[in-house]
This record gives sequence, structure tokens and C-alpha cells, in this order.
Amino acid sequence: MTPVLLALASAALFGAMTVAVRLGLLRSPDVRVGAAATALVACAVALAAVPFGSGEAEPRDLLVFGLAGLLAPGLSQLLFTLAVRDAGAARASVVVGAAPLITVALGLLVLDEPFELALLAGAALIVAGGTALAWERLRPASFRAVGMAWAVGCTLLFSSRDTFVRWFSEETPVASTTGAAATLLGGSLVLALGAAGRSWARWHVFVPAGLAFGLSYVCLFEAFYRGRVTVVSPLVATESLWGVGLSALLIGRSELVGRRLVLGALLIVAGGALIGARSS
Repeated sequence: MTPVLLALASAALFGAMTVAVRLGLLRSPDVRVGAAATALVACAVALAAVPFGSGEAEPRDLLVFGLAGLLAPGLSQLLFTLAVRDAGAARASVVVGAAPLITVALGLLVLDEPFELALLAGAALIVAGGTALAWERLRPASFRAVGMAWAVGCTLLFSSRDTFVRWFSEETPVASTTGAAATLLGGSLVLALGAAGRSWARWHVFVPAGLAFGLSYVCLFEAFYRGRVTVVSPLVATESLWGVGLSALLIGRSELVGRRLVLGALLIVAGGALIGARSS
């Protein structure tokens, strides 16, 4: 499977996870438990995928992946769950869709990846779509501006993770599935510690989110192992489209999906198509 298809699969699954988190929070509003339960289920999914990977289990490198997981998906998943709670699933996902702007810049500056105008044009379209969505005037009554701040912080962590995974994939013999599992394990542990002492009675409502998140992570790591960060990250950002579409379909009027949301989604699709066509 090509990096393009893997990245798009990761995007679709991440969009599904976003909506599943929102639905879970409607039934159990504890953000810390929600973030921890989602990450723990995702970790189980990634561990189940480990036998399907090929590579060595280098302890030092696994520790590096685990430490990276403390920030993403550790801290990033907590921030993302807060963003979904305060800004809604659709709006949180579109802010995270701006990650390519940061990731492409890091790929060019840190990883010395080649400059290609089509890649930057595609990333710019995706970011423009996210901007159109984020700044629309029609918002639900439950919307809180601080949710956008949580989403921005999450975006910075996502971008740093993407750049690290792409760089480290060329330095380690560890398989992508094993690296994903180690990263999720590190994140799960810090999130579980953060939720210690809280009621886990309804943790199961976040199982669908965890399943989607785990599969998304496995696809994401495999994509970064196979393709450049300047190609994979903009395609993964099409999760904004999935987040908006699934929010409108499954959550309904509470998300207030209007014209600007549709415009932003179209810009994101155009950017993803441009990236995919250029890298094929």
C-alpha cells in the first residue's frame, strides 16, 4: 500500500475518532478518563498489529519512541479531547488540519527534504480550508474559544511528532507497527496516571474512539516509514473533511455545519488531491 493511501486511511480514521470522542463526552464528560481510555484502547490495537510488521525490537529505540509518546499522543490527546469538548468535533478537527503548514516547514528545514512548489501549494490549500472553517461566524451555543487554543497546542505537538517519526524511521531498525505501539504505550501511561483516582465507570463509551485512533496511528507510522513528511502530513490533514462530514452526519445540528464549513472542506480536498497527484 502506498504512502498516499496509508495517509488517507489514517486521515479518515482520525476523523472518525474525533466524532467518536465527541459522542463519548456526551455520555461521560470526564476529559481525563476519556483521553486515557481512548489512548489505552488505541495502544491495544497497535500491539495487536506488531506481529504484522518486520524489523528488530531495539530496546533503546523503543524507549525513544515511548518517551516521544509522552508528548504525542500523551499531552496532545488530552489537549485534543479538551478541544473537542469546548470547540466541537468539526472545529477541533479543522484547526488540527493546519498541521501541514508547520510540518512541511519542519520537513524542509530540519529533514532537508526537497522543495517542491506543488507540495507547498497543496499544503496552503489545506491550511486555507482550515482557516475558513475556524473563522466562520456561525457557531453552536456550547462553543468556547479556549477550545481553539487547545487545538492549536495539539497541532504543534502533532507537527513535532510527524517530523520526529519521519526522521527516526530512517535511523532505527524498529518496524513501524512496533514504533507506533511503543509511542502509544508511552502516551497511554502518562494519560492513565493523569486520570488516576477518577471514576472509570463509563470508560467503555470511548472504545470506538480508541479503535479508530489505534488504526489511524498504525497507518500513520507506516505512511511516514514509506514516504516523505512533506507528502504524508498534508494528506493526513484531510481528516478535517472527515471530521466535518461525520460530525454533520452523526452529531447533527449541535455542530452547526454551515456554508463556510463546506467551503473549507472543499479547499482541504483540493489540497489533498494536489498532494496525491504530485506524489503518485
